[in-house]
Amino acid sequence: MKKNIAILRGGDSSEIAISLKSAEVVSQHIDTNKYTPYRVHIEGTDWHVIHNEQTYPIDKNDFSFSTDGRKICFDGVFMAIHGTPGEDGVLQSYFDLLNIPYNCCGSFESAITFNKAMCNALLKQFNIASAKADLINKDAEYDLEAIQKKIGLPCFVKPNRAGSSFGISKVSKENQWEDALKDAFKHDEQVIIEAFVDGTEVTCGVIEKEGELIALPLTEIATENDFFDYEAKYEGKAQEITPARISDENRDQVQSISKNIYRILNLNGMVRMDYIIEKKQAFLIEINTIPGLSEESIIPQQAQCYGISLKELFNLSIENMFSHDKA
Repeated sequence: MKKNIAILRGGDSSEIAISLKSAEVVSQHIDTNKYTPYRVHIEGTDWHVIHNEQTYPIDKNDFSFSTDGRKICFDGVFMAIHGTPGEDGVLQSYFDLLNIPYNCCGSFESAITFNKAMCNALLKQFNIASAKADLINKDAEYDLEAIQKKIGLPCFVKPNRAGSSFGISKVSKENQWEDALKDAFKHDEQVIIEAFVDGTEVTCGVIEKEGELIALPLTEIATENDFFDYEAKYEGKAQEITPARISDENRDQVQSISKNIYRILNLNGMVRMDYIIEKKQAFLIEINTIPGLSEESIIPQQAQCYGISLKELFNLSIENMFSHDKA
């Protein structure tokens, strides 16, 4: 009997447009011989299923909906919500209460990785290198002169809990601070000020296959812009080169670090980790536990390079979800 899979899309962050694209790609490539997919839109308190060009409200008491006098329950959840409440662990806690399995990290792990500053600070205790950084709160006092002296220029100003490069600015001159902070605080009440690392940007996807942890081929980011911002990421202003044009030594280092992080943080599902390689050292930028799955996204490119089709990738993710649930 086919299992009912809820493909979650939407969310309450600036990444909603990316989420809609990811969910659409998943729904187009899911194995319908094994699973019956339902797109579930979650935005604020509006939770509804889109099925056969009709919308049906979700009963939040048990995450079900009714149609034609039948109650439809879900066997599992495929998370395609980037940002809150999908990537920060909020929805995972809800599904844990209902005992409904999902294909991504748990609530605790999601909350940790979504907080870039806290995650990188934690991983430094395990000798995972990341750029020098400082964290400031919107309503707290902070000394920009002292921060600039500590971090140096140029540096990056970015929301602590946001993705898809929203609200990120590169500050090269003192007169750029005000606009950079204003833009970042639009997306989060916490902002990271991070030292500039001059090197090659790469990203590494990690998946599980038959109980084995696999680091996918690396993707090199070569952007026309000053850094890999939203325009570069989604509007064709960057080259995403898979496999990355780096040495075997650097490739092996990044893949080894990525698998080590996956184990340290007890991660689950498809995860993408971003780095800057400066000379022979890889510096972790951030961890994405709900990576983009749109046509422009990196994980699908890496999977294809490894020899895994989108259908196989999504099928693998769902199979892992149910096998972990049984365990």
